[in-house]
Amino acid sequence: MIYSIVAYGDTVLKKKAVEIDAKNTDLNLPKLVEDMYATMYEANGVGLAAPQIGMGIRLFVIDSTRMEEDESLGVKKAFINPTILEEKGEKWAFEEGCLSIPNVRENVYRQSIIKIHYFDENWNEFTHEFDKMTARVIQHEYDHIEGILFTDHLSSFKKALLKSKLGGISRGDVKVEYRMRFPNGKR
Repeated sequence: MIYSIVAYGDTVLKKKAVEIDAKNTDLNLPKLVEDMYATMYEANGVGLAAPQIGMGIRLFVIDSTRMEEDESLGVKKAFINPTILEEKGEKWAFEEGCLSIPNVRENVYRQSIIKIHYFDENWNEFTHEFDKMTARVIQHEYDHIEGILFTDHLSSFKKALLKSKLGGISRGDVKVEYRMRFPNGKR
């Protein structure tokens, strides 16, 4: 199933997501993860968090293979109930974008190495360290489950310059090649 991507301005994007209960049998995590990957690929993304499909739960998927110079350095993983344990290394800028904020890209500074604890879709538990582009993609998606958008990392001046464009996105005044759901109900 391909989900609609929730657009900037929807309240689900600004709320801290809730943990998923491992005993919740109503939520078919393997199927949801599969559908999230399908939705992400359909929109030509490298990461997708559950709030971006309207679900306020602590889940995101990434596929950073296309972001790394050497695809073998990339990672394709689902992260359930993740906790970033450590961020270290020098902060570096990269022009980020977001499926929920189409056609907007800005430099965001993030640390180069993270250590994260998480579960996969089969409730296997992991603690891993990631670096470079994979760390950046994880940090971006992790922000989503914390109710933070990449635009929240920008200066007040940059936010002011983007205000009109962001308002247009929330109204549905944007052209994209994938399905979106806008706060005013426009699709």
